[in-house]
Order: sequence, then C-alpha cells, then structure tokens
Amino acid sequence: MLLEFSQYLENYLWMNYSPEVSSKAYLMSICCMVNEKFRENVPAWEIFKKKPDHFPFFFKHILKAALAETDGEFSLHEQTVLLLFLDHCFNSLEVDLIRSEVQQLISLPMWMGLQLARLELELKKTPKLRKFWNLIKKNDEKMDPEAREQAYQERRFLSQLIQKFISVLKSVPLSEPVTMDKVHYCERFIELMIDLEALLPTRRWFNTILDDSHLLVHCYLSNLVRREEDGHLFSQLLDMLKFYTGFEINDQTGNALTENEMTTIHYDRITSLQRAAFAHFPELYDFALSNVAEVDTRESLVKFFGPLSSNTLHQVASYLCLLPTLPKNEDTTFDKEFLLELLVSRHERRISQIQQLNQMPLYPTEKIIWDENIVPTEYYSGEGCLALPKLNLQFLTLHDYLLRNFNLFRLESTYEIRQDIEDSVSRMKPWQSEYGGVVFGGWARMAQPIVAFTVVEVAKPNIGENWPTRVRADVTINLNVRDHIKDEWEGLRKHDVCFLITVRPTKPYGTKFDRRRPFIEQVGLVYVRGCEIQGMLDDKGRVIEDGPEPRPNLRGESRTFRVFLDPNQYQQDMTNTIQNGAEDVYETFNIIMRRKPKENNFKAVLETIRNLMNTDCVVPDWLHDIILGYGDPSSAHYSKMPNQIATLDFNDTFLSIEHLKASFPGYNVKVTVEDPALQIPPFRITFPVRSGKGKKRKDADVEDEDTEEAKTLIVEPHVIPNRGPYPYNQPKRNTIQFTHTQIEAIRAGMQPGLTMVVGPPGTGKTDVAVQIISNIYHNFPEQRTLIVTHSNQALNQLFEKIMALDIDERHLLRLGHGEEELETEKDFSRYGRVNYVLARRIELLEEVKRLQKSLGVPGDASYTCETAGYFFLYQVMSRWEEYISKVKNKGSTLPDVTEVSTFFPFHEYFANAPQPIFKGRSYEEDMEIAEGCFRHIKKIFTQLEEFRASELLRSGLDRSKYLLVKEAKIIAMTCTHAALKRHDLVKLGFKYDNILMEEAAQILEIETFIPLLLQNPQDGFSRLKRWIMIGDHHQLPPVIKNMAFQKYSNMEQSLFTRFVRVGVPTVDLDAQGRARASLCNLYNWRYKNLGNLPHVQLLPEFSTANAGLLYDFQLINVEDFQGVGESEPNPYFYQNLGEAEYVVALFMYMCLLGYPADKISILTTYNGQKHLIRDIINRRCGNNPLIGRPNKVTTVDRFQGQQNDYILLSLVRTRAVGHLRDVRRLVVAMSRARLGLYIFARVSLFQNCFELTPAFSQLTARPLHLHIIPTEPFPTTRKNGERPSHEVQIIKNMPQMANFVYNMYMHLIQTTHHYHQTLLQLPPAMVEEGEEVQNQETELETEEEAMTVQVDIIPSPTDTSCSQETPAFQTDTTPSQTETTASETGASSNPEAIPALSETTTTVAGAVSAPAEAYTPQDATSAPEGTK
Repeated sequence: MLLEFSQYLENYLWMNYSPEVSSKAYLMSICCMVNEKFRENVPAWEIFKKKPDHFPFFFKHILKAALAETDGEFSLHEQTVLLLFLDHCFNSLEVDLIRSEVQQLISLPMWMGLQLARLELELKKTPKLRKFWNLIKKNDEKMDPEAREQAYQERRFLSQLIQKFISVLKSVPLSEPVTMDKVHYCERFIELMIDLEALLPTRRWFNTILDDSHLLVHCYLSNLVRREEDGHLFSQLLDMLKFYTGFEINDQTGNALTENEMTTIHYDRITSLQRAAFAHFPELYDFALSNVAEVDTRESLVKFFGPLSSNTLHQVASYLCLLPTLPKNEDTTFDKEFLLELLVSRHERRISQIQQLNQMPLYPTEKIIWDENIVPTEYYSGEGCLALPKLNLQFLTLHDYLLRNFNLFRLESTYEIRQDIEDSVSRMKPWQSEYGGVVFGGWARMAQPIVAFTVVEVAKPNIGENWPTRVRADVTINLNVRDHIKDEWEGLRKHDVCFLITVRPTKPYGTKFDRRRPFIEQVGLVYVRGCEIQGMLDDKGRVIEDGPEPRPNLRGESRTFRVFLDPNQYQQDMTNTIQNGAEDVYETFNIIMRRKPKENNFKAVLETIRNLMNTDCVVPDWLHDIILGYGDPSSAHYSKMPNQIATLDFNDTFLSIEHLKASFPGYNVKVTVEDPALQIPPFRITFPVRSGKGKKRKDADVEDEDTEEAKTLIVEPHVIPNRGPYPYNQPKRNTIQFTHTQIEAIRAGMQPGLTMVVGPPGTGKTDVAVQIISNIYHNFPEQRTLIVTHSNQALNQLFEKIMALDIDERHLLRLGHGEEELETEKDFSRYGRVNYVLARRIELLEEVKRLQKSLGVPGDASYTCETAGYFFLYQVMSRWEEYISKVKNKGSTLPDVTEVSTFFPFHEYFANAPQPIFKGRSYEEDMEIAEGCFRHIKKIFTQLEEFRASELLRSGLDRSKYLLVKEAKIIAMTCTHAALKRHDLVKLGFKYDNILMEEAAQILEIETFIPLLLQNPQDGFSRLKRWIMIGDHHQLPPVIKNMAFQKYSNMEQSLFTRFVRVGVPTVDLDAQGRARASLCNLYNWRYKNLGNLPHVQLLPEFSTANAGLLYDFQLINVEDFQGVGESEPNPYFYQNLGEAEYVVALFMYMCLLGYPADKISILTTYNGQKHLIRDIINRRCGNNPLIGRPNKVTTVDRFQGQQNDYILLSLVRTRAVGHLRDVRRLVVAMSRARLGLYIFARVSLFQNCFELTPAFSQLTARPLHLHIIPTEPFPTTRKNGERPSHEVQIIKNMPQMANFVYNMYMHLIQTTHHYHQTLLQLPPAMVEEGEEVQNQETELETEEEAMTVQVDIIPSPTDTSCSQETPAFQTDTTPSQTETTASETGASSNPEAIPALSETTTTVAGAVSAPAEAYTPQDATSAPEGTK
C-alpha cells in the first residue's frame, strides 16, 4: 500500500518498462501495484494509456506466466496474483487498450480448444458460424508460422488455464493439511470464471469452452468441496458459477430465454439422450421408453445409469459429444463417479430461477447474518474474494440485472440488521440463570423480552405452491419502561418489520460483554426470524386499525402484537422439523427487536424487485440495451431518436433575442419578424431535424447545402394570449439568464430520449431541471411528468422553484413524508391537494355566483360543479357568441373601437379589476383584452369541470387516488418512496410520460431503475418518452455502509455513473455561480472546462475580502498536540483533538469579529471528529450569546448538496490519508464554501498524495500558518487580494490561537462594560427625554447582567477544572508542561490578571481560547457510547 501511495507504478515501474528489462520480479511488481489500486478503488489504467507501446508485450508475458508450472519459476501464490490481475482486465473492457488485448482471448477462434466432435455439433447448431469459422481458417493459413503459433497460444489460453486449475484442484487432499495458497488459487480462479460468465462479451464463446471442460463436475467431486472449513467459500463460489453457466440466455444472440424455451432445451437434451440409449444401448431401453417427467430427476437418472459400467457411461457421453470417442478395446481413463455425475448433472431437471426466487425468504436468518463470506464485517480489507455478485458495466438480461441488485440490496440490509441485533441484544445482557433459563441483566430501547408467542393462523397454500399463503402469530411483551419508549412500541405501524430472536446464553450472571470477541457465543444466539407487524391487539383481541379514530387506551403494561411471519421461511422450518426431527424454532423465541422506521424499508423494496422479476418487465426499446450496457451508447440521445420534435416553444427560457442568439453559438438564427420591437420572448424555435440513421449522399453540393441547413434555426416570437384583467392573471416569468450549455440541456430534456446532465457544484442544476419541467408542461399539456430525487431536501428545493414558475398549482402533487419541510404554507401532499381542490371548488363556485348575479340570471347556478357547467353552456357562452357577432370585423367597414367596450356583457363582473379594462387605443388591443376576460371566465368553468369528480367521490382516499391518477401533471417523490409504493401505484393505474431525476449520481442503481416501471405497459409497450437524469458522478456516490459491498461488489456505483462509464453522451454544465473564482479553482480541474458566471467576478460579496483573515482560503498545518495526532478510540472512529480545538478557536474568532454564526459551517471527514467538535462547542461557546453555534457541524458526506458562506474543514488523519483519497470526497469538501474555506490538516501527509495533488498544490502555495487581521471588523471594504491596512498576525499553532481568542474575548467584554458605564454617566441634557435615560439604564443593567453571565460561561486560561462527563478528553498535564507551554505562547503568568471562575463551573479543558496548559485531553481512548 505504501508503494502504491508513493506512485511506485507511475513514477518508476511503467515509466522504465521495456521488453529488455522484463523480468519475473518486474512483472509481479506491476501486477501487485495494479491489484492494489483496484483494492484502494483508485484509477489503475491511466499510466498504461499514456504509454501504451509495451502493453501488448507485457500482457502476453502475463498469459505465459499464468500457465507456467507451479513448481517452476512462478509459485502458486504469485499465480494467484496474476489471476486477480487478469480478472481486473476482463472487468475493464471499457478501456480500449485492455479490450484490444483481451478480445483475442475470448472471440470465436477460441473454439479451437473444443474437442472436434463438440465443435462440429456447435457449428451445426448455428449454420452462419460455419462461414465465420471457414474464414478464420483461411486467414490462419495466410499467417506466417510464428504469428500463427502465437495466435493459437492466445486462443487456447483459457482452455489451458482450466486444465491447469483442474490439476491444482485434484492435488488437494481430503483430510491431510493443505496449503492455503492452493485454496486461495482455486477461489480466485472460480471468481474469474464467474466474471467471464456474467458478461455477455466474454461469455458468448467462452461458455461453450467451459461446458466442454466439465469444470463444474470436476469441482463438485473435488476434495476441496468436502473440506468443511477450507472449502466453504469455494463451495459458495461454485454455486454462483453453476447458476451463471445455466443462465437463461441465448449466448449467441444475447436474448433472454423464457421459461418455455428453457423447458424446451431441457426436453431436447433428455430426448437426445433417450434416442442415443434406444439406438445404441439395449440395457437402457426402459429409460429410452419412459416419459420425460419420469426420468429427469436426479434419483431416477442415477437409478438408470448407476448400474452401467464406466466404459458404457463413457460411450454414452461420447455419443452426446461430451467426451472424446473411446478407442476400441481400451478402458476409459475417467472414473465412474465423474462419468455418472457428468450425465446426471447435465440432464436433471432444474428448478427455474424465478421459482427459486419466489421460494426464498425475504428476511435474513442467523445462518446468513453471521456468514463472513456473504456478509463480511465492516473491517473488510479487500484482500480475499467473496461469494457476492458484482455490479459491472454490463448485465446479461434484465432478470440478471434485477437479481444481482436484489441479492446485494438484501445483503446490505442484512449487514445493517446484524449491527442492530448485536447492539440491542448485547445491551439486554442475556445471562444463564441458576436454573438453566435466561435472565436479562440490562435493557434496550429497541428490544423487549417476549412473554408469550403463539402461531394463530397457517393459511392453505395457493394452487401450485407448497408454502402457506399467510402465517400469523401473536407476540406478547411487558412494556414496563419509560412513557416515551412505551409510546414508541405502541406506535408500531402496519408493515413495520421486527425480528424474533432466540438466545440461550451459557455465561453466568454478571459476565461482562466484550465487543472484540465473537458475538454469538457470548450471548448464545440460536435463531433469528423476521416478521411484519399487522397491528396491536385491543382488550378483546382484535387488531387496532390505523385510522382517524383515536387509539383506545389499554390498561396495564402487557401488550400483544399480531404479526405476519414469512410463509417461505415457515415452510422450510416446519419441513426441517418434520423430516429431520429438528426443534420447532417458533416455540423458542425470547426477544423481539424493532428498528428505526427510516432504516426499515428493506422488505418492501425487496418485494418490489421480486414483483418486477415476476412481471413482464417492459422497458422502452430505446433504453433496453443501454441499461444492460450494450449497443451504441448514444442511441437514446435525442439526435438519434426517430421521433425528434422539430418545433419547440421555449416559453420564458430566453430573456431576449440577444440571449437566444448567444445560447446557440455556431448556429445561424433567422427570426420570422424583422421589426426589432417585435423580437421579444417567448420564442418558438424550429430546429433542423435529421433522421438518426442518415443516408449516404453522393452529391457534395447537397452535403454542403445540408450542413448549412443543419446550422439554421428559425425563431418565431409569439404573444401569450391575454389571461384576464387581474394582476394575478399575468404569467410568472423566468429571470435566469441561462448559459448556452444550460440551454442545450433544456433543449435535450424537451426532446424525446435519454438526457444526461452533469452538473458540477453551483452550476444551476436545479434551475435547469425546473425549466425543463416547465417547458414540457407547456409544450405537452396532456403529458405527465414524474420527478424523483434522492433526498426530501432536494425534492423540496425543486418544488419551491417550480412554484415560482408559470405552472398551475392544481397540477402539482408531492408524495411521501417530506412535504412537511416545504417552506410554504401550501400543502402539496395527497390530502393537502384534496383539501386544496375542495377549498378551490368553493372559491370558484362563489365566483360563479357573482357572475350569475352580475348577469341577472335567476336560480342557483353555483350549487354544484354540474349546475355551473350548464350555466356556462346556456348563459355565458350564448352571451359571448352574441357579443362576438356584434363586434367582429365586418369585412369592408372599419371596426369601431368603442363597440368592443359598449357591447361587452361582463362589465359588472369585472368591476373589481383594475379600471379601465378597455384602453380604447385600438380595436385589436381591446379585442385581445375582451378575449382575455373571457379566457379568465372560461378557466373557472374548466377547473370546476375537473373538480366535478371530487363531488362524486365521497371519501378522501378516493379523491386522493383520483388526483394522483388523473388530475396531477407533475408528481414528485423520493426514489425510496417509489420503491416502497410501486405495487400500490401500478394497482391504481398510475401513468406518466416523462421522468426527471435530480441527484441521480447519489441514487442506488436499483432505486434509479424502479421508477421506470411504476406503470403497466400499454399494449406491451412502455409509454415513457423522456428520461432526464441530472447529477454529478464526480461527487460522492450512494451511501453503502458495508465496505465489502461497496468495494468488492461495486454496489456504490449509481446507474448515472455506469452510463457515463459506458459512454452515454452527457451535457456538461460549465459555468458556476456559487463560489469565488479562487475557491472554484480548487475543484474545477476535475470537470470539463468549468468556468465562472460573470457575477462571480462582479458582485461585491465575491470581490470583497474576508474580514479579519488575510486569505479567502488557506490550508493550516496542525502538528501533534501533546504528542498526539489522530486517535482511534473505536475502530474507524477517528479523532484529532488539536485540529478540533483549532477549528473551534477560529470559529469563535470569526464570531467575535462580527461574522454571523449561521454563515459558518464546520465539516470533517470522520464521525468521531464530528462528535468531538460538537463536544468542544457545547462546552466552549454553544450557550454564549456573543458567539453561539455554527450553522452545522457535520461530515463532508452528510453535507453533500448543501453550501455555506464559510467552511472550516478538519481532515483529522495524521498517519494515513484514509478515505479522502477518494477524489469524489475531495471535490465535495472543496466545493461547499462560497466565500471562505479554511482547512486544518497534517500538510506533510496530504501533499504527498498523488490523487489530491491538483488541489493541494494550490493550497500549499499559500503560507501554512493562519494569517489573521484582528483589528479588521466584519464586514470589511478591503478588496480580495488587496494588501490590508491593518496589522497581520501569524498564528503558529493551536495553543497560540486559543490564547489569542481568549484575550480578545476578555478585551471585548471589558470594552463593552466600560462603554456602558460611560453611557450611564452622560448628563441628562445630552438626552432628549428623561424617560429614555431611565429606560436605557434599565436596559444597560440587564445587559451588564448578561455580560456577567457570559464571562461565567467562558473559563479562564488558568482554570484546569474538567468535566468528568466528557468522554473525549483526559487530564494528564504535568506542572512542568504547563509552565513551558504558557511561556512559549506568551500567556499571562499572573493569575490575578484574569478573572477566575468558581470551582463549581463545569467546563472542558480550559477557556474558549485558553493557552495550551488548559488543553488536556481526557480519556482519548474511549468514545461516547453509540456515537460510532
């Protein structure tokens, strides 16, 4: 790792590599470095791309070394390293350099490794392959002998590698000791095979080679499988390989095979075996004449083939082209066990994958939860391989795609469940009682002992299934706990998931629990089963339903919950009990555990994925191949879509014609009107549309003409029809001057197809998204758009901006629980919209009543929406038509302007509008006003017609469903809500035409995919027309808690990132308006041409310096404090006391200068440091009114998507760079600040990290000591970069800063106190009224009291009293240390000079900014419980 970190590969190995110096050590060094880069998840192939000349030679040497004899030059351990390197190559096919080498190993010519009979059989199956094969043979004949031999070696490489593996596998003994090198080699080899089988480009020809080698048969009969401990992981990997070798796909075409097609293949195999038996083997006549269903099970096949001799079995296999023909009068070299397994495993009936999935329990059990090969601990180092699926660039079919995501999502949830179980059960302290039972010595908030458990219902299975349709049980617990915890238990809702646990502890009462030792043996955990809450039972044993009625008050503390058990799991457990005599699991439970609701939605998501796999997944044709990672990655771009739209109304996107012209550089803009006064927005633009495929052109002139046309835009200004005379009738307008790349993103989003927008920090992603939504809404009013985001916060930001545009409020709907956080009085939730519709209906009917009265029409037209409709038809329309006939242009005679106003029938109704309504300047203008007035009236009745359904539907639920399915045009939800509610939405008949995803790079792959399928297909086709994804793959990916899933399985890769890697075209926004240009330079190197918007240079806030600080950004070096740098109280819980104190001291300094505390946020890269900083703030300044608390103290990961004016950042680590080495985290950290960024770190560590160089080279160009200007108040007039007029002070270390801030604070208090005393002594003549003086005196007394309190809050530098409650500090300072540090930092040595505090004051380690003697860490080795 150290060599990799110091760029050994880039700076030495590959730079100096050539065929002449290529040795074994050189080869192995390069492979080790590349493998280490993959383990560390940093780019590995960049250096090879820069210097590709010698890579082919290097790769061929790797192949040769991988096949070398193990007792020769290369050991088995070294060849394992080579296998891992090859695996990384096969998984990097998107890299051209790698692909060009790897393709030669996995193309059709590799079939040279097949036995001749099998080759003929395969070529016979697919006739067109024979043509290619003959062509290959012809080309081979033209090669010179040396090149041909080299080609043959490459083609046979994988076949030979398989044979080498089989020989290693056979050398593993059954019971004698075996070297772990052999085991690891076998595991890595199977991993390589799985990865080759799981990618279509590698699988296409290789699957036949693998089948012909009978690798699986050799493996399943090997001794390694039978060795329980050593072979456990190998067996699990083998099961994965078996799954992929028999995957339901046509290897040549890549088409998914249906269940019927798989059955047909199975029948063909059996019948061909029966025909062979009938024709050539009389002893198998019974088998040949039996029906397929009778002979295709393992038992019946063994019964028929078991009695046969080895030679006969070999002959049967050779007849089926599975083995070479057995020469006459010779015995077979294969043993009978192998031959029998070969025939049986090939012809036995397999349960279909979907059946296996449906029979799988969704809740994890103890066998999976604590299996390290499946759910590794969080300390996974990345060294070994695991039995886990990987999310690569490509997938075999949609079924494969969903299945891998299903398994990984299930296991990631399992990991979180394991953490919760271990936490809750260990808190309950289960011990063995004197009589052998269980006694609980502790308690847990999230778990309770079970008093009684009874299974109350086992429903009959559905036809064709062998598991019950429903299993219900009653769980009784005793809630003798605090009221708020009791409320939490009683508040368990329907569908909440809980876990039933059995513990049988063997440790006696009082045994201490050690978190470092295995959990299961300490608590005696035996079983874990999941369940789903149906509800709590009332006194009569009935389930209390959720509803508007208040819940009944139950007496006593005993509560019973009715729960649903997993029917699949129940069936498996009962079968095991009956067949094997095992104990009944369901009679043993003694703990029930609940989980936090936000983390407990895994079952609903898994059910959604499983339902998707059981339905016919209809993805739009234009997206199908891209999702799987095949075909032309740009095929879904609007320019290649067959249904491009030529003319689009850009509505209020452009602010002027000049803005429009600047937005299309390189285009010739033709405006349909020449008068500049009429060239005002909104604009309709006609684009040149060419067919995606294009035609071959013969004529060069036509081509030039076509190019000219392709660059011409026809712009037509148009006027939005008048909407009425009231001010609120005027449409809301966009005020943002979009850049040309933003316009391209908006244009792409309006066209059909897939649009990918990469939005670096501060480039207006949300504004672009909102404009796309608005433009789609106006261009295609009949279409519905679904908005999906990762977080509620992003959804709310989006919604607030949508509301500011010209979109009718009644068409907006927000699903989920985040709508409460919307900063608006309006409620956009389902029931909020129902209430809005009902209230709006009443308002509109009142308007109808007023209109009826103004027209003098008798009756009650405003009674219902229906009567209002008749009133409009018979009274309003008739008057309007009569009016139009009177005032319309009568041919030759000029129209009279006064007639428009004279005959207007609705004067009285519009009396409350701004007068005069008609201007009388021209006929056209007044007619437009009259039509606008009628549009206003017509809109009232149109809305009432839409609201009519709410009169007919009586319940709130029905009304909300109607709104969702029919009324709403823009529906917003989080990706989690979409996954949870898919079943309900599909059942309702929910429909949509467009999807817009914000924060797409932060959403899990599967949670991005599910929103595509929230509707049923129409006639077998998806109605989806547009998919707009907006995100930034250069920032942090989705959060995956388990390192193994994150790194090994690549689960953190979002669909957005995968599309970028595959090569899907993106629109990269290239102008930021958030941060100063100097701050932007710290991260813009990561993006294509990221520049600054003009206002970043022009606005005063960006050009003015940060008061009291010499630089707008600075890296401040922090050395060890009292000999300690980073500390690690718990694993991965990193803290750095010196940095924490320094950060807080700078925060307090800024607040004392006048900076608003809410404009400053403190970020750090580790949770441990976050808790430490919060601790220090609580005790230093949190309750001090002069200083206060920062806006946020949180981690960089949590702050993604947010920003603040000033960021103070602590990087914590002093021994290793840690996870900041992920450049995406660095980009997030550098891009959160708008005006000032101050980073505290060990400079010598971070400046040597290659990945961080572009940012840290700029940071280290400035002084590494903090430069402050204490006499410069906030705000300042000094320009950024100007030399300050005040004195600059250099702070060398943290104790100096702490002491300085303390003295500054005391000076401020004394100055303020002195000023108030002076005010009180002013003569009355200087004040206008005596009363004011009296009031002022009262106020000053109050302020003086406040100041006294403030002084009490902040301890003096000489006070060394520490709170013993503080877990993050310890007192270990000696008097000699205290004296030395005080003199070094210039602290006052006279204790009388500083007002001391009373001894009762509880503080942390000294003053707000005390000198070093006060900074005494207490218990730096232990962290607060539960903070990790």
